[in-house]
Amino acid sequence: VQLQAYGGGLVQAGGSLRPSCAASGFTFSSYAMAWFRQAPGKEREFVAAITWTGSSTYYADSVKARFTISRDNAKNTVYLQMNSLKPEDTAVYYCARSIVGAFRTLDAYDYWGQGTEVTVSS
Repeated sequence: VQLQAYGGGLVQAGGSLRPSCAASGFTFSSYAMAWFRQAPGKEREFVAAITWTGSSTYYADSVKARFTISRDNAKNTVYLQMNSLKPEDTAVYYCARSIVGAFRTLDAYDYWGQGTEVTVSS
C-alpha cells in the first residue's frame, strides 16, 4: 500500500490550493479516504473524509464551506480543494486510508501518506 501526497505549496491568504493523493497497492474504490493536517507543535487533526463511492463527505468545522474533498476512483486519487485559505491553515497535510467509519479519529486509519506542506502567508 502506498499513498503519495503532492500539490502543496506557498500561497497568500485568500488563495487556493488543490493537494492530491495518489494511491496504489490496494483496491482504492473499496476504501473511504481522508485528509488530516498537522501544524508545527500541534497534534494531527481531522480535515475531511469521503466514503468509498464519494457519495458522502465529512468536514472539520474549521474548514467547512472552504474545503472540498473529492475522489476519482478511475485514477486512484483523492483531492482536497482548499479555497479562502487562512494563515491558520498552514500545516503538513496527510492523506489516509480508512478501515472503520469513525472518520474523525486517528485510529480509524491504517495507512498514511508522507504529507505535503501547505504554507499560507498573511
